[in-house]
Amino acid sequence: MDLGIAGRWAVVCGASKGLGWGCARALALEGVNVIMAARGAEALEAAAARLRAELPAGAPNRILTVAADVTTEAGRAALLAVPGGPGRDVDMVVTNAGGPPPGDFRQWDRDAWLRAIDANMLAPIELIKATVDGMAARGFGRIVNITSSAVKAPIDILGLSNGARSGLTGFVAGLARSGLAARGVTINNLLPGKFATDRLRATLQAAADKSGQSLQAIEDAQRQQIPARRFGTPEEFGAICAFLCSIHAGYITGQNILLDGGLYPGTF
Repeated sequence: MDLGIAGRWAVVCGASKGLGWGCARALALEGVNVIMAARGAEALEAAAARLRAELPAGAPNRILTVAADVTTEAGRAALLAVPGGPGRDVDMVVTNAGGPPPGDFRQWDRDAWLRAIDANMLAPIELIKATVDGMAARGFGRIVNITSSAVKAPIDILGLSNGARSGLTGFVAGLARSGLAARGVTINNLLPGKFATDRLRATLQAAADKSGQSLQAIEDAQRQQIPARRFGTPEEFGAICAFLCSIHAGYITGQNILLDGGLYPGTF
C-alpha cells in the first residue's frame, strides 16, 4: 500500500532507539523526510546513520537530527529550527518521551510530579501548539502521541505515568474534536503494551532483582501473560504509526489505539 506521504516532513521525538526509532524508520522507508530528535547526540547520530544506510540507493528523502531535550522550551525551539528543515511547517509530529520511574506515590514530591507532567503531558502539548495551526492552514497534518497501555489499564507502580499521560489523553480528546479533522488534521494516541525495548528490559530487570528470580524467568512469565506469547517489536509499532500518518487515516482521530498483543482483557 502506498501511504501517500512521500516527500512530506515529520518530527519524531525519542528517535534514537525503541519505539521512537521504529516510527522514524517506518516513516523514512515511506519516503518521508524525518527530523529525528533525542537527548543523547552519540546514540542519535548512530541511529540516523543506520537509518540512512537502510534507505534505497538514491532515495531523495532527508534524515536530519537534533540532539535536544524537548521537555524544555529551548529544546523544542531547536527541533523546529533545524537547518535544512521546514521550520514549524512540518506535516507530522510523533511525540514520545521516556516514562517516569516506577515507585510508591508516597515517595514522590511535587518536583517528581512536575517532571513527569513536563515530559509526558506539557511537552507534547507545546509541540502540538507550535505546529497544528500550520497543518490546518495547509490542509494536512498528523499528530501521533506515544503514550502507554497504562492509560487504558493503570499500573499501580507507574502512578506518575498514569497521571501525566492520562492528562495528555484528556487534552487530545477535546482538541481532536475541535474542528481540526475537517481541515485535514488528525490527532491520535498509540498505547504500547510490552515491547522489546530498553525500557521494558530495565523494568523486567528491576522485577527480577526485587523477586530474586532470574531475568529469563521474569521474561518468560511476562510473555505467558500475553495472548500473542511474545513482546512487540519497534518495527511493527512503527508500521502502525506510519499508517496513522498516511493519507488513508484521515477518518481516524481522537483515538487511543492499544498495541499489547491482546493483554488488555476488556471489550472496550
